[in-house]
Amino acid sequence: MGSVEAAAPKLAPPSHATAARPRKQNNQPKIRYPFWFGGSASSMAACVTHPLDLENSRQVRLQMRHGDAPKNMSGTVVRILQTDGPLGLYSGISASLLRQLTYSTVRFGVYEELKTRMTSPGGQPPSFPALTAMAACSGFLGGIAGNFADVLNVRMQHDAALPPADRRNYKHAFDGLARMAREEGAPGLFRGWLPNSSRAAVMTAGQLASYDIFKSLLLAYTPLGDTLTTHFSASFLAGLAAATATSPIDVIKTRVMSSTQPSQGILRLIGDIYRTDGMRWVFKGWVPSFLRLGPHTICTFIFLESHRKAYRAVKGIDGAV
Repeated sequence: MGSVEAAAPKLAPPSHATAARPRKQNNQPKIRYPFWFGGSASSMAACVTHPLDLENSRQVRLQMRHGDAPKNMSGTVVRILQTDGPLGLYSGISASLLRQLTYSTVRFGVYEELKTRMTSPGGQPPSFPALTAMAACSGFLGGIAGNFADVLNVRMQHDAALPPADRRNYKHAFDGLARMAREEGAPGLFRGWLPNSSRAAVMTAGQLASYDIFKSLLLAYTPLGDTLTTHFSASFLAGLAAATATSPIDVIKTRVMSSTQPSQGILRLIGDIYRTDGMRWVFKGWVPSFLRLGPHTICTFIFLESHRKAYRAVKGIDGAV
């Protein structure tokens, strides 16, 4: 008996290094979800958050008002409800949906495909630099695919701020697409494609890659499981990252796409903005940008996770990966 007791191993107290390790690791094989999930989730998010785009176009709308114009977003919403009714809050929704069905379908689909291919057989995900590079590449391709819809979206939102003679008065996205192709040709469809695709690359890197990292950190280092709380927290942080990263490019993109003048070089445009606004132009409009992008990012990933959950349930797949 004494020899048995002597042979029994003694349990050493946990070291600081052991205690600092992640609570759990996710090494399950990666599930290949349908390509269109990202576009579908983004379109559903656009239906929820489209009225928030009023904050982005509030200044240009107020330029057409008189001295009693509302000075804040709530006042603008009330004025639109009075003049245009509830449907006024969804002005240009067709262009917004068309943009998500092209741009977001491509960027989410390519990113998820690259991430699946780069995931190790044991389920170890790619590193953060690799995820960022894949997301940036996916966003750039998505920006090219959805550029024409983005041009339509910007024009339909800002049309009311133009002089009556310069207004385009597109009836809906497909009417605008047909008129753009007929009146402007290919240059109109790809107007501002470089700043638009650059913005899409930066935003997708800040949005998709950071969401995956924040989600994995929350799952590994906190008691949170794969729940709505985790999805909300990770998507909120991803929205902050995306809004900050894309702020300067967003200013340039909007200036280019809403312009009625012939195209000018990007460097010249930046010089013009710097002369009028100084270095403040880099984060000009960050707050309304986050108020629009943050809720849209949160809704997108919550809808996307719902898509994934339903897919796993239909396919009878256990786990959340």
